[in-house]
Amino acid sequence: MARSKSKDEHKEITYPAIPPWQRSPGLFIAGQEEVTEVDLVAHEMERKWGVDRLRLLVDKDLREKFDRQRYLFSQAIWCGELEDVRLQSRRMAKAWQALDRAAMEAGKGQAAPEVWEVALSNGRAVAILRDWQDAAVFEAQRSDRSAQVYTLEEIARLIEGFPEVIRAKAMFAGSEVTRTKGPERDPLRGIEAFAPIDDEIPF
Repeated sequence: MARSKSKDEHKEITYPAIPPWQRSPGLFIAGQEEVTEVDLVAHEMERKWGVDRLRLLVDKDLREKFDRQRYLFSQAIWCGELEDVRLQSRRMAKAWQALDRAAMEAGKGQAAPEVWEVALSNGRAVAILRDWQDAAVFEAQRSDRSAQVYTLEEIARLIEGFPEVIRAKAMFAGSEVTRTKGPERDPLRGIEAFAPIDDEIPF
């Protein structure tokens, strides 16, 4: 016989319309300074290792600890008191630094990726990189934002999508361009950090 759910199991979690740490201008300023410090560390790590790349360079146990800390940091921002924001911000900065140390100790590369640049007939610059990982590093490190960036896989999709233009080399009639991207790498994408971290996900 199926077990009926208790009243507590049906109870919905309610959240404040405004996070407690934002109840006054003074609280908000104090909390935002903590969050900004984390943003600065994260930006530094992304410039060094590439966007969305550093957490993939460490072992899965450390990556899980990092992602759990990201959740707690996000939870503090969404519904925490000022002390929660302070605590989780400082832990988040340390988590970034722990990943950086682990990647360095493992000898992971952070050098600029190999890039091929070419000018189109309209004068626009195009940068071609091997894969999405190299593209992420290039995007994080480059100062000139005018060039359009393509990976080899994206170029392959473009070739497949326009066989009439390059019929002499491509024999893939009927192919079409599809949106391409790297594999989904962020388990927290799309999750709102309200519930306690080990509660059952409601779906």
